[in-house]
Amino acid sequence: GAMVTLRRDRMYEFLDRLFNIALPRVRDFRGLSPKGFDGRGNYSMGIREQIIFPEIVYDKVEKIQGMNISIATTAKTDEEARELLRLLGMPFAKSGSGKTEGGTDDAKIANG
Repeated sequence: GAMVTLRRDRMYEFLDRLFNIALPRVRDFRGLSPKGFDGRGNYSMGIREQIIFPEIVYDKVEKIQGMNISIATTAKTDEEARELLRLLGMPFAKSGSGKTEGGTDDAKIANG
């Protein structure tokens, strides 16, 4: 495995592509679970297939792999972090509605 830390412009570009391009490509996407917070304002999630990113050329992929994504914030609480990530465009699922706060559909994404 490998670990990468993104900061500043690269982080914002990655989050923009993740929230607005990659996640909506997941079949039956209805938003991310709000249960991925750790109690200290950080959010973690797992993606089962790296091919949701359009930069990945499917024909060149030898093996489908997933990845864990952890978003560390300076927020003091999960509520502050959730609002920050929502404002950045993170598509959280609304409780019980099957729709995201942004109005799109839910993902088969692993949280935790």
